[in-house]
Parts: sequence; structure tokens; C-alpha cells
Amino acid sequence: MKYVFVTFLLTPVLMFASTRSDTLNRVSDAASVFHEIMSAPDRGIPQDILNHAQCVGIIPGVKKAGFIVGAKYGKGVMVCRTRSGWSAPDTVIVEGGSFGFQIGAGETDVVLVVQNRSGERHVMQDKFTLGASAGVMAGPVGRTAQAETDAQLHAEILSYSRSRGLFAGVDLSGSTLRPDREDNRSLYGPGVSQRAILTGRVARPAAADRLYAELNRYAGAGPYPVDAH
Repeated sequence: MKYVFVTFLLTPVLMFASTRSDTLNRVSDAASVFHEIMSAPDRGIPQDILNHAQCVGIIPGVKKAGFIVGAKYGKGVMVCRTRSGWSAPDTVIVEGGSFGFQIGAGETDVVLVVQNRSGERHVMQDKFTLGASAGVMAGPVGRTAQAETDAQLHAEILSYSRSRGLFAGVDLSGSTLRPDREDNRSLYGPGVSQRAILTGRVARPAAADRLYAELNRYAGAGPYPVDAH
């Protein structure tokens, strides 16, 4: 009976540790995905777009749900520029919608580049629909490429996906993005809001150092100037 009681007391602690470990692994996976995408010869996100990015979201291994045709679900992280550099990672969930022609079976990596303050305000909402609440478009590909159209240049969010080695801009209209409150709680403790995380009011975990190194390498470390959007 004593052992049963001890196990009962330890179970919440073990569950918390497992959740935190899984969440930290997700941060590490996001760093790996970003590195692999940007290391591909002339197939990464254009440098100019990353230099002006306000936030970057990376969702590794979005899965297609087998029980609902066309449904997608994935967990990832979002970071935004602050006055002191990149924010702590906010854990996020992307759901639903069709993720483009190249996504059939298997898993897909998704990258979201938030281009301005207006897009950042949408990212900080409890939940929003890409394309409806915030303008989202497939982003141009190629290290030296420029935004191909005036619409892309002024879109709030540019979206990309990688599936089976193919990296391309993809239209994620109809998908939803929301914070993963449970995983944020496992990283930062109770009562920490998504806005506090993304505006730099939460200490950055050491486990995210590799992610920051990759972002600083390809997108720079400096704060993004306030724009007119």
C-alpha cells in the first residue's frame, strides 16, 4: 500500500517532467529543421525576407490525421524579435486546412515568417485563422530571391513547407494557429501568458540556444524596427 501511495504522489511529477522533456525536444527539432532548410543550396527562405522578419514560427513534422480526410495537426514554436533580440519560444499548435499540393502522406515541416507588427498582433491572439484573420501567402524560395509580387511584399505572413525533401512556398489559408498552453506551462510555469513570452518578458531557456544561433545566422539578432503596418 505504501508503494502505491508513493507512486500516486510521484505520477504528476513524472508527467510534468515528460511533458517538459518533450517540449524541449520540440525546440531542438525546430532548430534542426530551420538549419536543414537554410543549408540547402539556394533553396532556403530569401535572406531579405528573414532580415525583416518580425517573428518566425517553425512546426516540425505536421501530421495528416487518418480519421478525418484532409485534417492536419502539428506542434512547433514561435519566436519574435524584441528590444533585446529574439524572444523565448512560444509553443504553438497548427491545425486544419490543406497544406498544398506537395503534402500527401507522411509528415511535413512548416515555417511561418511574420513580416510586420500587424502580423505579430495576430500571432499573439488566443487563436486565429490564417488567411481570414491575417493575410497569409506562399513565400518565395531562394536565398537571393525577392518577394515576387506586391501582394507577397505586403502579406502579413509568408508560409513555407517541406515534404519529402521538397521545400516550397505554400498557402496555409484556412489553417488555425494557437498557443499550446499546456506545453508553455511546462516550460515557464503557471500564469505565463503568450504575450509575455513573445514580447521578451520571459527568460529564454538555455535549451533554445541552438535555435537562436540558427536564427541569428540567417535572420540576424537585432530588434526589428517599428513599421507602419
